[in-house]
Amino acid sequence: MKIWIGVISIGLLLMVGCSGEERSPLETSVYNAEDDKIGTATLTEQPGGVQVKLKVEGIEPGMHAVHIHEFPKCDPPDFKTAGNHFNPLSKDHGLMNATGAHAGDMPNVEADASGMIDAELMLPEAKLKEDQMSLLRKEGTSIVIHSGPDDGMSQPAGNSGERIACGKITLNADEDETSDPTEPDKKQEGN
Repeated sequence: MKIWIGVISIGLLLMVGCSGEERSPLETSVYNAEDDKIGTATLTEQPGGVQVKLKVEGIEPGMHAVHIHEFPKCDPPDFKTAGNHFNPLSKDHGLMNATGAHAGDMPNVEADASGMIDAELMLPEAKLKEDQMSLLRKEGTSIVIHSGPDDGMSQPAGNSGERIACGKITLNADEDETSDPTEPDKKQEGN
């Protein structure tokens, strides 16, 4: 009996260990207020947290806040269904706040003159594996781009303006087969 319990325990540990690998990297599509796909966010678990590679187009040139929000809901046009910032430890908002920051707070990104954001960010407290800090806990979370920059201090969201783009972070997020406007069209390349 003890042997069977040991074998089952080892099997469960192996399954849990493998489940983290299946979650990383995870690519999610990002949509604008008109529900058009404008790019992707690729999340990869690393020893220092979760790396976020954000590549989107069609954004007003200038600085923009990017946050992880608490629900995997991106109902246009205002994306309020994404809820508040991902904040499982109930901290104050802001990367410059001595008592912050939310686990979903990230540095501002810049859209270039053509409206392209191509940035790499880190979420040092986040995980993709099962954990209190997992971006995939419960149903998942979302990544939201705002119309303005985050001031790093103001509560509850850094005075960052309207939500202008959103992507659901879920286990099946990478099943979206909508073409990515930031990548060359594969059909046209073959001609």
